[in-house]
Amino acid sequence: MHDYIDIHLRPDPEFPPHQLMAALFAKLHRWLAQTQSTRIAASFPGYQEAPAALGSTLRLIGPGPELKRLMEYDWLQGMRDHADVQPQAAVPAGAGQRSLRRVQAKSSPERLRRRQMRRHQLTGEQALARVPDNCAETLKLPFLTVASASTGQRFQLFVRLGPPTDTTQTGDFNSYGLSSTATVPWF
Repeated sequence: MHDYIDIHLRPDPEFPPHQLMAALFAKLHRWLAQTQSTRIAASFPGYQEAPAALGSTLRLIGPGPELKRLMEYDWLQGMRDHADVQPQAAVPAGAGQRSLRRVQAKSSPERLRRRQMRRHQLTGEQALARVPDNCAETLKLPFLTVASASTGQRFQLFVRLGPPTDTTQTGDFNSYGLSSTATVPWF
């Protein structure tokens, strides 16, 4: 993780920043899924939890040749009027490390009940007793509304920023540029 590229969203009177970020991120996701790249990480320097927001900058972090390959492909088609792409640069020396991972809420009691019924051979009434309607978990984290490149299903991709650390954890990144094990430079 030696290089990065910042993509800043321009203010737009017609589209709120979160909508533009979702469109930009969707384009990145499609390219990562199509190429099966596991070496590019997505980062959001403007991340905040209260109020939940990802900010207006998407930072791509990865090996220089991999970032160059991404930028040679026209994956930003349709977004160029809404974004300023900064030149590729080296990650600053001494940058801290943080994890940035996807978080999924157990938000559907009905789905949890069906699972209980399958796994434990319960009746509908027994599953309802175990999983009441008020057990739905809600997250108050920043999210992007995306469509999966593999299934086409639209969902909210919640993102949680881990605590700062001095230790670099290596690992692969998924087709959303996130990892449950790896850290990214945070600056």
